[in-house]
Amino acid sequence: MNVPFVDMARLHADTHDEMLAAFAPVLDSGAFVQGAEVEAFEREFAAVYGTPYALAVNSGTAALHLALQACGVGAGDEVITVANTFIATAEAITLAGATPVFADIVEGGFTIDPADVARRITPRTRAMIAVHLYGEVADMDRLAGMARDHDLKLIEDACQAHGAVYRGRLAGTIGDAGCLSFYPTKNLGTVGEGGMVLTANAATAGRVASLRNHGQAGRHVHIEPGYNYRMAELQAAALRVLLPHLEAWNAARIRVAAWYRDELGDSGLLLPATPGDGSHVHHLYVVRSAGRDALQCELARAGIGSAIHYPTPIHLQPAYAAAGEGPGSLPRTEHAVREILSLPMHPAMTHEEVCAVAAAIRAHAAAAAA
Repeated sequence: MNVPFVDMARLHADTHDEMLAAFAPVLDSGAFVQGAEVEAFEREFAAVYGTPYALAVNSGTAALHLALQACGVGAGDEVITVANTFIATAEAITLAGATPVFADIVEGGFTIDPADVARRITPRTRAMIAVHLYGEVADMDRLAGMARDHDLKLIEDACQAHGAVYRGRLAGTIGDAGCLSFYPTKNLGTVGEGGMVLTANAATAGRVASLRNHGQAGRHVHIEPGYNYRMAELQAAALRVLLPHLEAWNAARIRVAAWYRDELGDSGLLLPATPGDGSHVHHLYVVRSAGRDALQCELARAGIGSAIHYPTPIHLQPAYAAAGEGPGSLPRTEHAVREILSLPMHPAMTHEEVCAVAAAIRAHAAAAAA
């Protein structure tokens, strides 16, 4: 049985006609950028998230960049984050003029280790970016405590954690600013690119709103150099259709993760946590295997899609080699990336598909043990 890694056509089958209907008024209006649809999406998203300010932009990378800059991060500053994330997290720090400082991850997990963060704080440290990787929320209580103690800004990279909950609060609403991506494969994805900055701070929101639109305070009044980070109306129209489905889609992801846990409990793989409180929304289902490469090859032969998120940590990438401390500096991160494998995961996935993936994994394990 072939099992695709993700199936976007199946996911959007139920909303296809509704999205086409939502596009028609935008096309008829002749207003295609940062207009009424974007404003409506911002209001609706803020209401769902219970936050005063939700500011739409054109990508998750833009959201991170603007959040940092609006929080006062700039040249000469250091920002502590992880190296096992998509490179956009570090790129945003660079775009803000600051220097990334990479901390290790927690033992047995994938989120930032607060203890390692503490030892990397210097007089130049201005902020931390907590990455809620794969849909799992970082230890925000400890990070927020350190931010208060050291007068640091705490930014949440919640680009993979739409709807995840941490002790009763939605990921992205806990720090000084939260950032989300609406890349098509995300838990809430559009039909192109998009992003969002969440904040409870009026001054931060105002600066994000200005910077995303060429630094304007009013039409043709530019108070500082800004950027063209505006969201397109068609993307907002699609997201308005899809937003009401987020809760059900996350519930489906959690159900798929539970199926995996039941089917793979004796597989020899290290499985991700599946807490019952909604704190992991499984944007990706990432297992660990000491024989990862051989397993991935066997899955491919069986017609099962898989991926590695992410094979080379940022501190070992050519673009950021000078910012890191080289091989061996983040031992838990470097060990994890040699073992991680993302299995098929999407809300439309069936129990039959999960069983097919599990059967191929168990067959490979049995053959390897023979």
